[in-house]
Amino acid sequence: MPGAIVTGWGIAVPDKVVTNEDLSLTLDTSDAWITERTGIKERHIGGTTSGLAIEAGEHALKRAGLTGSDIDLLVLATTTPDAIVPGTSATVQAGLGVAGGAFDVNAACSGFVYALVVAHGMALVGAQKILVVGSETLSRITDWDDRSVAILVGDGAGAVVLEATEGPGELLGWHLGADGELRDLLKCDHGGHLYMNGKEIFRHAVRAVIDSSLIALERAGLTPDDVDLFVPHQANARIITAAAQRLGIAEDRYVVTIDRYGNTSSASIPLALVDALETDRIKPGSIVLLSGFGGGMTWASAVLRWGG
Repeated sequence: MPGAIVTGWGIAVPDKVVTNEDLSLTLDTSDAWITERTGIKERHIGGTTSGLAIEAGEHALKRAGLTGSDIDLLVLATTTPDAIVPGTSATVQAGLGVAGGAFDVNAACSGFVYALVVAHGMALVGAQKILVVGSETLSRITDWDDRSVAILVGDGAGAVVLEATEGPGELLGWHLGADGELRDLLKCDHGGHLYMNGKEIFRHAVRAVIDSSLIALERAGLTPDDVDLFVPHQANARIITAAAQRLGIAEDRYVVTIDRYGNTSSASIPLALVDALETDRIKPGSIVLLSGFGGGMTWASAVLRWGG
């Protein structure tokens, strides 16, 4: 059966950097307090979801040697659309000159992996070139007087280009899940601010990442020992470490970028993936495990053999 491989990637972050010291000027907090509890040192703030998505998409297309007119489908993962209607993917489609269709996916912080799995499925039914983007401006829905949330969030975008292949592609196994009974743990009502029950999210998130990752690996016929690089959602350094340790994945085999970007929801996995690619941590043939969790609650994992 036909598959797909990643041929291009790119990111975009706002120019404005907000450090922990900056936040300590207006909140009852400190750099040491934030770092110890989250692993975050700074985050980028600003821009629009569509603008960041367009910039990341441009970089990904350029690396793939393509233009928007070559793209059959655009899938945008976001929880912070520019507007309720139309979908932000329409703005991104126009900005990049994408020839094909476009739609939004909202699975919170799991969104990029959801979108990536959907894109691979579209390749199976005939799409030749697909642009997958995760883009967020969480700063727009944050109460900057609420220390429990304000210290966590950042804005940014990451994108990858998938191109269909005649033979097997990169995706070896996947798992998507949700539990709407937990929807109140992380939410933002229309016109409101982001709310998180941090303690309960931590408890459910670690288990969700472990279970989802193991199912995806089993479907791929692999185990955690086979994973060359684990690219998790960057919500909290403690969650990343706890999940990796319980999977038996050593520190040199997982990616941490939360110190520089904070929690960027559906943008966090592509930001971390591109960081790994640009620091040469992923080679042709590497087994890469992506896993995210987020509001809904949702969770998602994908196992890739890089380069197919």
